[in-house]
Amino acid sequence: MVASPSFPTPLEDAPRDEPIAARNRVTTATERVNEWQPLFDGVATNGLRGYGQATFPDASWQISDGRLWTVPGQAVDLITDATYTDFEIEFTWQVTPGGNSGVIYGVVESAELSWMSGAEYQVLDDSGHRDGGDPRTSAGALYGLLAPADDKVLAPVGDDNTGRIVVLGGHVEHWLNDRRVVEYDWRSPALLALIADSKFRDHPAFMTAEDGHIVIQHHGEEVSYSQIRVRALDP
Repeated sequence: MVASPSFPTPLEDAPRDEPIAARNRVTTATERVNEWQPLFDGVATNGLRGYGQATFPDASWQISDGRLWTVPGQAVDLITDATYTDFEIEFTWQVTPGGNSGVIYGVVESAELSWMSGAEYQVLDDSGHRDGGDPRTSAGALYGLLAPADDKVLAPVGDDNTGRIVVLGGHVEHWLNDRRVVEYDWRSPALLALIADSKFRDHPAFMTAEDGHIVIQHHGEEVSYSQIRVRALDP
């Protein structure tokens, strides 16, 4: 495994505890900020299990040096026990050369694979993986549908990136290293047109659930996460 660098914890900076609307301009509605719930705190996971399984898949994921690592080989995604409608999730991610993963949301577990029902925030080594050649499948993208902003900032392989997804009132934002890189409306006519012209058109459950699980994808390559936390939002 790549040695984990000694970084300050970016998700604990004081400004991140401001009300969501003030930081993101997602909505002007009054909202109550709920407690953060850790899914991984650097020591243990909480509320995560294997996709389609009742327990945590120890053969596919391991905790080392304060990070949650994929184990190359048998790929089993991690899925939250809880489902979410309006929420914010923050996570730190790091890839090894050629690494590929993602955070998938709005997932219906009855689908054979998590990506067949949920929208994906792409986690990727843009320079070392073939998906990096298409902006729509590059790091921070809404996978296969929307490219991230041209001015996105991506840390070098082996360094930490911070990711953030906000879903509130049907409005969705992807953030990468404190920059908003994708913005769209869930099930909007524009998005439905993109879906109809993509591989997802063959999966009728894709992005249909207003209330769904969150998944940390194991794509087979070695990647790691730290400080994963989520909170429900109340518009």
